[in-house]
Amino acid sequence: MEDSLSGNLLIAAPSLHDFFRRTVVLMVEHNEQGAFGVVLNRPSETSVAEVVPSLAPYADTEEVIWIGGPVAPDTAVALGRFDDPNAAAGLVVGDLGVIDPDDPGEELRELRVYAGHSGWGPGQLEGEIEQDAWIIEPAAAEDPFRDGDLWSYLLGRRGGEYALLARMPEDPSMN
Repeated sequence: MEDSLSGNLLIAAPSLHDFFRRTVVLMVEHNEQGAFGVVLNRPSETSVAEVVPSLAPYADTEEVIWIGGPVAPDTAVALGRFDDPNAAAGLVVGDLGVIDPDDPGEELRELRVYAGHSGWGPGQLEGEIEQDAWIIEPAAAEDPFRDGDLWSYLLGRRGGEYALLARMPEDPSMN
C-alpha cells in the first residue's frame, strides 16, 4: 500500500462529535485490510500496575492506563521508546514501537499502556479522510508522552489556519 498512514497521527477535525471528539490517534498499522491505532490523549484513572502487572516495573508508580479506543477495551496495547529500536516488537516511528507485554526487554526507556484500540475496516478510514473528519500529521516518537492538551498542541505545531483551531475552546458556544 503506497499511501499507508502508519506512523502518522490522525487529529480529529473540530466537526467530529462522536467518540473521537478532540482526539489524536497514532496509526500503528494501515494497509489494504484496514487500519489500527490508539487514541493518545484519553487518560483513565486506573494504574498500569492494576491492569498489566508485568509492565509495572517499567512504568512510573503513578502511570495510568490510557483509553486507546472503543475496540476491544479489555485488551492492552503497549507503546514504548527503546534505546535499541530493534528491541521493539514492531516499530511505529523513530525509536517508538509496540511492546511485547510478556517480554518488554531491557532496552525500554518510556512506556505508555492503552486499553483497547481504534480500528477501521478496508476503505473505512479513507472514506472518513475524504469527508475531512481527520487532519493528518506526521508523528514524532515523543508525541505519545507529551503532557497537556495534545490536540491543541499538535494543531499549533501544524501552524497556519490550524493554529487558530488549536485555540478553539472545547465548547465554542461558551466563547
